[in-house]
Amino acid sequence: MPLFSSRRERRLWTALLVVLAAIYATLGNAPAIAEILRERVGLVETMVFVFLVSLVVISILFVRRRPGRAEIAVGIGILIVYLMAWLRIGVASPEERTHLFEYSLVAALVHEALLERRANGRRVPAPAILALIVSVLLGWLDEGIQSFLPNRVYDLVDVAFNALAATMIISARWLLDFVRRKVQARRGNP
Repeated sequence: MPLFSSRRERRLWTALLVVLAAIYATLGNAPAIAEILRERVGLVETMVFVFLVSLVVISILFVRRRPGRAEIAVGIGILIVYLMAWLRIGVASPEERTHLFEYSLVAALVHEALLERRANGRRVPAPAILALIVSVLLGWLDEGIQSFLPNRVYDLVDVAFNALAATMIISARWLLDFVRRKVQARRGNP
């Protein structure tokens, strides 16, 4: 039996590896990168741009067909929740806020890959819970790596940010699927 259930699943796992490689590869240089952005481009503007691009990528992962009005309304609501969460994380520096979109993207890729695997007949028990566990462990690994770097520290608050991001995106996916099923049921039942 092949390792992947489809080409799409393989692409999703590959995208996850690329994202993780980018996150982990920049851990040692993150303070220097943030300083360069702060001086030259404007860290906040860059963060907003990366955040919005991440949300667009995540949205593309979740939309398999043209969304209806209810799904668009829920999607806008989710975007607002993300934006408000990003703005209200007052205790965090803009660099720490990156956890919100980095690990949302990680969790979205893990969850989507597991759903694709299950849709193709493979056994995947509780894909949302499994995706949450895998994403939190990957975020924890991020912090574990930082504990070995000279200019970084292990921080449980960052682990919590990673877990929050994973929980938010997986919950958003569940909510969108729930609304989609309700709308379809209403259309099928006069």
